Order: sequence, then C-alpha cells, then structure tokens
Amino acid sequence: MALTDILNSVIVFDKKAVVENVKAAISSGIPIDDILNKGLIAAMDIIGEKFSSGEIFVPEMLQAAKAMQLGLEVLKPHLSGDALMEKGTVIIGTVKGDLHDIGKNLVTMMVEGAGFNVIDLGVDVDVNKFVSEAQAHNADVVCLSALLTTTMPVMAKTVEALKEAGLKAKIIIGGAPVTHAYAQQIGADGFSDNAPGAVELIRKLVAA
Repeated sequence: MALTDILNSVIVFDKKAVVENVKAAISSGIPIDDILNKGLIAAMDIIGEKFSSGEIFVPEMLQAAKAMQLGLEVLKPHLSGDALMEKGTVIIGTVKGDLHDIGKNLVTMMVEGAGFNVIDLGVDVDVNKFVSEAQAHNADVVCLSALLTTTMPVMAKTVEALKEAGLKAKIIIGGAPVTHAYAQQIGADGFSDNAPGAVELIRKLVAA
C-alpha cells in the first residue's frame, strides 16, 4: 500500500504527502530500490504518459517533478553505494549565450527521477565546459538545451567538440527552435521537444 501511496501522491503533486509516504515506507522496511523504482520512478513514468496524451501540461508536469524531487531527497541518504548511478550518468546544460533554464530544469528533474545520475551545468555553458565535464564524469549522455535561434550554432560547435574529444557519450539536443532535422544536420544522436521524450530517448541510448 505504501508504494501506491507514494505513486499517487506524486501524481497529484502533493509534496507533503510524498515526503511523509517515503519516510513511512523507509520506516516500514520496504526495500529502498522498490521505493525508488516502484514508487517515485513509476509515478514519473505515468506523468510522462499523461503529458504525451494531453491529459496534463508543462505546469502540472513541473509540479509532479518537484514533488518527486522532494521524495528523492528523503531517499538519497538511504541509497546503497551508487544505486542512483546504475542507469548511467547524464550531463545537461543550456549552451553558451543562452540563459533560459525552465525546460532544462524540467528535463533534469525528470531524468533524475528516472534513476540517472544527472550533473546540471546550468546556463550559458561554454563548449569546453561540456567537454571537460563529460570527460570527468565519464558521461553516458550529454544533453544540450537552447531556446534562442541565435544560440543554435553553439549547439553545433559543442556537438563537434564532443565528438572530436572521442567521448563515448551520446549527444541529444532540445529546446523550442530545435528540430529533428537540425539534430541530424549537426550530428547529434537524438532530439526531443519535451521532458518525457528526453527520458525515453536517454533510456534507449544508454541501453543501446
């Protein structure tokens, strides 16, 4: 019942209930991995489906992600070793010259909620910073975000630099002006125009 309570409280964006239910599940001895996978992650998968089907929109998805994050914070001290890192490491940031972060932040929360270790570099991130951080963390995926058409060429330069560095990381791009065609044009490994889509794409690329 406790896992269902966690799942339902995330879906209805009840932050207080999420925290209380996660604490209760830990106290009752439910396996930590089950709380993470069958409670928090399962809830965000449902949220993603609801968004994709048009039942909810970005504001609701953001509320659910914030609720899930609070549950995750309670859970983190109890995670054994690198339990959160088992699925892979993702570097994310908004490219140089672009200060927009709402979309990036939502993707960050959703991807972390899906069980990945996420390193958020913030906004206005230099090309070399993406390369050095991807190398330092042995990243599986690097996510580039842009909202301005004027910063899209920086995406191309960043993709080129990451590939020249010989990194194993897959590269995905996203943001309002970005298209699948542009992703192909600059040599990115994928594109998503929303957070649930980014989660699914990252899962596929890491599993490939």
